[in-house]
Amino acid sequence: MKKLILLSSLIFICSCENKKKEPVDENSPSESSQQISYKDSLSKNNSPQTIDEIKTEYVLLNNQLIDKKLDSASFDYECNEVSGNVVYYSSNGELKSIKHFHGDSHFSSVENYFLKNGKPFFIFKDDTVWSFDGGTPEKPETKDEINQQRMYIVNGKTIECLEKKFITKSSSKNNPKPEDVQNVQSKNCSYSELQKIFEVLLKNRDKKGKTSCIL
Repeated sequence: MKKLILLSSLIFICSCENKKKEPVDENSPSESSQQISYKDSLSKNNSPQTIDEIKTEYVLLNNQLIDKKLDSASFDYECNEVSGNVVYYSSNGELKSIKHFHGDSHFSSVENYFLKNGKPFFIFKDDTVWSFDGGTPEKPETKDEINQQRMYIVNGKTIECLEKKFITKSSSKNNPKPEDVQNVQSKNCSYSELQKIFEVLLKNRDKKGKTSCIL
């Protein structure tokens, strides 16, 4: 039964993701369209030190991801009823970004790490907990509780964390749009947990195909 629920939930998640467009600012720190060219990028050996520099580097890197200009490699894993997928994006052998998905029957999470000189400077984390919310056995209705976090990182420490929480329902025709929900300062601005996950993902960069637990 759990496997059936997991399969249906993954299909639901994938179908929702396929409906989304991929604008430059979808996960953007500023959530506003920015006209930035590569000449605005910091030099290769410099990491962003301010919020504005982080925003600039993010937009440039996200543009490359959207335009599919980066090389990619990935693997899947299964661990105690949790399914996961990790994608590594690189340019000329230099790692630029990591996307980590993992989920079970009623929970899914996507972590996007954006890197400069091999270290995260910005992380976007999108968690969804879904549950049944009425309807009938033949046509159940569902509710998604979504929590998004944005972490700005300088020299391995967070300098700002933003968070937004909202709920969408399959029965509603007026669900909130993520871009319309206001960011608030997060009360939990700890990078330590995600830093540990990031380090594990780095160690598994050469994995291919499908494997067991990595976390």
